[in-house]
Amino acid sequence: MPIVVDIDVMLARRKMSVGELADRVGITPANLAVLKNGRAKAVRFTTLAALCEVLECQPGDLLRWETGTPAETVDSGAASAGPGS
Repeated sequence: MPIVVDIDVMLARRKMSVGELADRVGITPANLAVLKNGRAKAVRFTTLAALCEVLECQPGDLLRWETGTPAETVDSGAASAGPGS
């Protein structure tokens, strides 16, 4: 997937453990590990906002797009630009 998650970088900069971040954000360490290791299919904006608040960073500090990795195929109905398209 071309989206890379850099939560581990921010954890190191803040000298914070995965367990502490999970507690402060309000998610399980297992779910945080799925996100941190790039295995998540989606992230809720509320979770992203909580991560940014706790880590005192911007979403772009946690997520980045990397070229050279093929994008996943989008279902035909999910790619619609809106009504009438």
